[in-house]
Amino acid sequence: MKISTKGRYAIRMLIDLAKHQGEGFVALKDIAKRQSISKKYLEQIVPALNKLNILITNRGYQGGYKLADTPDKYTVGMILRLTEGSLCPVSCLEQSPNQCERSSDCPTLFVWQGLYECINKYLDGITLQDILDKQKESYVNDYVI
Repeated sequence: MKISTKGRYAIRMLIDLAKHQGEGFVALKDIAKRQSISKKYLEQIVPALNKLNILITNRGYQGGYKLADTPDKYTVGMILRLTEGSLCPVSCLEQSPNQCERSSDCPTLFVWQGLYECINKYLDGITLQDILDKQKESYVNDYVI
């Protein structure tokens, strides 16, 4: 499994919004500049994030985007499922119950199921707030004399 640019950029965009959530609506051009991401690319990501009402949008002067909820409500897993689709390491796990004709005899099925459980547990255990906290922690410990 490889996370696409779209997934990584969506997470960076939402972290940026979380970091600036007390400032009202944030213009996409500002996010693009701070994150070194093309504004046009961010415009392609926004519709995927709007599917689950993650963003609140305001048009016109003072327009932009902000998170619909607090950063602790959004997990990395949730965001990646929106942008990537499935996080399954193998296609046979994408349907429940498993439709693979070999599933009852597959000697490696437990390996892929275990990996899938680990991926979900790990990514669903990290929120945008966790990322912000970790980033703050690294800034606090980064001092020069």
